[in-house]
Amino acid sequence: HTKMATIPLGFNIDSPRWDQSTFLGRLKHFLNITDPRTVLVPEEELDRAKALVEGCRAGVVPPGSSWEQLLYAKKLYDSAFHPDSGEKMNFVGRMSFQVPGGMAITGCMLQFYRTVPAVVFWQWVNQSFNAFVNYTNRNAASPISLRQIGVAYVTATGAALATAVGLNLYTKRAPPLLARWVPFAAVAAANCVNIPMMRQQEIINGITVTDENNNELGRSRRAAVKGIAQVVLSRITMAAPGMIILPIIMDRLEKFTFMQRIRVLHGPLQVLLCGGFLLFMVPAACALFPQRCSLALADLELELHDSIVAKHGDKVPYVYFNKGL
Repeated sequence: HTKMATIPLGFNIDSPRWDQSTFLGRLKHFLNITDPRTVLVPEEELDRAKALVEGCRAGVVPPGSSWEQLLYAKKLYDSAFHPDSGEKMNFVGRMSFQVPGGMAITGCMLQFYRTVPAVVFWQWVNQSFNAFVNYTNRNAASPISLRQIGVAYVTATGAALATAVGLNLYTKRAPPLLARWVPFAAVAAANCVNIPMMRQQEIINGITVTDENNNELGRSRRAAVKGIAQVVLSRITMAAPGMIILPIIMDRLEKFTFMQRIRVLHGPLQVLLCGGFLLFMVPAACALFPQRCSLALADLELELHDSIVAKHGDKVPYVYFNKGL
């Protein structure tokens, strides 16, 4: 019979280490989860981390396990396994792959913006990557059919291409810097279509809202709309600094003679600079809004509002729900 150590008192493996009601606490939490170095961790180590986290939930851990080991296992677990289903997520869809994947695609979108075929190709690659990430991180409580994913993917790609190609033709006569901002406009437009389409089940059927002690109160469509709007905003914010500031930097740099000599390196340089922006922007954008979103009772649908008041009187001023990523 092997001796198992007990968990230190007051240690809860599932609660974030930092205060999630402050922006700084959420930023630290997401810097930890989206750390791109976790992409390089071998499969066996991820499985060990999962076993350790599940053991910890059951109240048994191998003797001599330190807090550091448990917290690191939790970090690996959060980076690679789906929070609802506990399944290992595909490599490309993980939040920790957002920085390497995003920087390569964004760098290419910013570099190849001059010709229509290049614009079409890179916007398509980007939307395929987005669809993959949204599918991987979907809310498992509101399942989505493959047909709906297909429709969402096609409409988002369509929105991105229409915006990019349309603006590209329009900016032929505009200052050169405006043309460099076209990829960002296309990405923002696509996000406004892609995320609501991918999560349409939540908008149609509503999502479960709870009181502050997690007791279910019913389903709300307005809560779903608020949560999804926040996700759209944070995805656009994630892309904004790199796609707005970087073109200005490149525009200035390309006027120098030494830059004109090394044209070959412009693409790789954009990719690296994008990576610099995304390293900070992925966690910062995820941290913009609390993961546990709240909505005032007065803002709910009338029927739900009345049913909550009938049951609880004025004891429930706010309802809470998970907004997704």
